[in-house]
Amino acid sequence: MAGGGMVNGKGGARAEFYEHKITSYFIFACIVAALGGSLFGYDLGVSGGVTSMDHFLKEFFPKVYRRKQAHLKETDYCKYDNQILTLFTSSLYFAALVSTFFASHVTRNKGRRASILCGAVSFFAGASINAGAQNIAMLIIGRCLLGVGIGFGNQAVPLYLSEMAPAKIRGAVNQLFQLTTCLGIFIANFINNATEKHPWGWRLSLGLATVPALLMFVGGLFLPETPNSLVEQGRLEEGRTVLERVRGTKNIEAEFQDLVEASEAAKAIKHPFRNLLERKNRPQLIIGALGIPAFQQLTGMNSVLFYAPVIFQSLGFGSGASLWSSTITSGTLVLATFISMAFVDKFGRRAFFLEAGVEMIIAMICVAVTLALKFGQGVELPKGIGIFLVVMICMFVLAYGRSWGPLGWLVPSELFPLETRSAGQSIVVCVNMFFTALVAQCFLVSLCHLRYGIFLLFAGLIVIMSCFIFFLLPETKQVPIEEIHLLWQKHWLWKSYCVPEEATGMKPVQVV
Repeated sequence: MAGGGMVNGKGGARAEFYEHKITSYFIFACIVAALGGSLFGYDLGVSGGVTSMDHFLKEFFPKVYRRKQAHLKETDYCKYDNQILTLFTSSLYFAALVSTFFASHVTRNKGRRASILCGAVSFFAGASINAGAQNIAMLIIGRCLLGVGIGFGNQAVPLYLSEMAPAKIRGAVNQLFQLTTCLGIFIANFINNATEKHPWGWRLSLGLATVPALLMFVGGLFLPETPNSLVEQGRLEEGRTVLERVRGTKNIEAEFQDLVEASEAAKAIKHPFRNLLERKNRPQLIIGALGIPAFQQLTGMNSVLFYAPVIFQSLGFGSGASLWSSTITSGTLVLATFISMAFVDKFGRRAFFLEAGVEMIIAMICVAVTLALKFGQGVELPKGIGIFLVVMICMFVLAYGRSWGPLGWLVPSELFPLETRSAGQSIVVCVNMFFTALVAQCFLVSLCHLRYGIFLLFAGLIVIMSCFIFFLLPETKQVPIEEIHLLWQKHWLWKSYCVPEEATGMKPVQVV
């Protein structure tokens, strides 16, 4: 019996009657789908390392290479400031931003599985082109195809995992996406460490992105569609069969009836994007579609991931040392994800957001103060200061990795009702990719001009986003995904945007 999220009353509040077992069928489906995160993660990890490799820079960005050599033995905030170099990274995210709207149509009408397969094919093609690139144009084309793959994958995978998971463990299951993302980053750093000395090493690093894409495509061929999507497409008997298999019981009538009622409501919505703008959907729009995905990037974490090798080289670390330092930070990110998976369904989303936010603010301030006092004087940083900076960055990564990293995908995937779920997730990915590209494109020039102040800027933004969570986000742990909408009726602000409970016959959800 799914414990928690119990609701009494009429109108679809049947969580107390849900039953489930953990079946091998369910485990297989979640693991295969979660491979979509490895595409995103591998690219995050490999792109930052490749942009600091001498052989890559000599072939495509000789001006950056010469500037790097001129400052090889000293610290310099500006040695990697080149907009074409950052376009190599950010072009992927602009492509992902555009493609997610096409992914929304596929996800809603053809299913989550179809989007996952489309994403795998596009990512494979992009990785192949990048590995064989002969000029910057080929690099950018390959990056755009990678972006299309990520746009489809990031649109479908979090939805797939949230819909397949029982309410009691939905947080942990959804975070498989973040776990594979982090593992992708971690593996990419090791590959960069192994290939950086070879003239063709950067090609191998970029080309190996085909491996997770191939695994995701082959696995996706055997992947079941989610019961929610099958019911939404009118395939009721298939939906019932899949639900019985993933729940490991025949007693799925209560949950299935909730899916049918949600589907009927969804069919009445002809324009889901327009429906998102309606007053009753204001909480999901502001929190899930706009606030959380934007703030996830404005923490500054992806700047650390994109440019960890570049940052550490700029701080006076050697090329090899910088890559190993970024490997340490990515390993910390994997550890943080395991912590979040273990405890997010026990302590809740809000607690992780707020507690980790305090740690992230402290870490950013410590980095900024240290750089203000010890950095930018044309000399290499003392070893002790360098170690302290790595420790502070690891503290930041550990906090992010159990809060804004996984929860930035988990919470939005929980908030939207079925009728706007694929459209809502498209906005989530769109906003996330826009701010990812914006930060990627602006970080190195900001590091050059703001110097240590860039880290104070991130600290200030984390203060703002922590207040956003504290005042606007209700706790969603263990609440069935089709009953999340009941939470808004009890919130101090959002209840004025929702239909009064007297009009629906439903009582506000009581979270256990």
